[in-house]
Amino acid sequence: MNIYQALKKVSWEKQHYFKYKFPDLRYQKDRPLKTEEQFLKYVNRKTIDSFLNWELTEEYKNLVILYLHSQVADDLLETYKAVSDKAKNGDEKSVKLFLQLKKEINTSSKQVAKQFQSPSDDEDDYDLDLS
Repeated sequence: MNIYQALKKVSWEKQHYFKYKFPDLRYQKDRPLKTEEQFLKYVNRKTIDSFLNWELTEEYKNLVILYLHSQVADDLLETYKAVSDKAKNGDEKSVKLFLQLKKEINTSSKQVAKQFQSPSDDEDDYDLDLS
């Protein structure tokens, strides 16, 4: 599950608060960021206290973990590109780091592949009568 899928499972006010707190999640990044007053007006609240209380919940913390997971993936891509370039130029430390990154990525990709595998990939459909 990614952060966008998880956000669909919380109320729309909480979704917008989370995107207010982490503006890089917004789809329309060309729009200016909302101030606290604009945000409160948008969600029809007088104070932000209920959202601050929500930040103490397990639900909010789990959303933050999913958000950070997506950020780590972005950072890994940047790191991979930088290390790959240095390794191609013969930097020994970068070659070792590149090989470690490759191993980690291969391990992670196997786990991700399982998540995207369709149920029909697991089953033999040879016995189906299609007539």
